[in-house]
Amino acid sequence: MATTDRLREIYDRMLAHWGPQHWWPAETPLEVMVGAILTQNTAWKNVERAIANLKGAGVLSLTALAELPTALLAEYIRPAGYYNIKAGRLHNLLHFITDHHGDDLQSFLAQPLPQLREQLLSVKGVGRETADSILLYAAGLPIFVVDAYTHRILVRHQVIDEDFGYEAIQELFMDNLECDAQLYNEYHALLVRVGNVYCKKKNPACAACPLQGM
Repeated sequence: MATTDRLREIYDRMLAHWGPQHWWPAETPLEVMVGAILTQNTAWKNVERAIANLKGAGVLSLTALAELPTALLAEYIRPAGYYNIKAGRLHNLLHFITDHHGDDLQSFLAQPLPQLREQLLSVKGVGRETADSILLYAAGLPIFVVDAYTHRILVRHQVIDEDFGYEAIQELFMDNLECDAQLYNEYHALLVRVGNVYCKKKNPACAACPLQGM
């Protein structure tokens, strides 16, 4: 089966099994960006607790977060783990935005995709997956987000070799699927769901997986 057809079948099976995932679970683009930093190396439920702390303190705005002392920000996001590191990364990103765009987050996110991606990746602590999550989910731009679940699922179903890196996997999706932010959004969210529920690193539940037999 051609790669395009295989990727389409994977998507169709997951969507038929679960339906739309309504990702990213956030109320604003800023909340997406904060979540993209906080979700590094932790479970999403911990991110939700950290964001709830920020909302409860009334500081979930670009200006308020940027002006918080880093140590206080770290306390608010403590549930997300690695809170001192993540507070520093959040401030790196927020200060980059306020330095170049003031409090106008929309003008930052309205930049062309290549330019915005380059700027995000220039921020210390923002890697490819985090940058692409911001591009796709906060800015609504068509770029495919690759994570460990994506790599694991494609390797196990023999779509890619083990040594495929981030860019090669991203190109695979973007070369074989239409350039559609909503499709990339849904596809990534469904892969995360499969990875969480069935395609676990240890003891995968293959028999019940919607991708079984592919």
